[in-house]
Amino acid sequence: MDWPRLTALGLGVLRLSPESFWSLSPREFAAALRGAFGLTETPDPMSRADLESLLSRHPDEGPS
Repeated sequence: MDWPRLTALGLGVLRLSPESFWSLSPREFAAALRGAFGLTETPDPMSRADLESLLSRHPDEGPS
């Protein structure tokens, strides 16, 4: 997560108080950003095939 950028968006662009920013869920924060930028559509969820493709290209590493 790019916390400096997300914090800047929350505190600077959305003008949220720190308490409000940190109490938002990621879904709530995304909705607030969509509203601030006039975006009404949400992306489609990732398909199973897309997920499997992503996992094959970037597998989790085993225990160290």
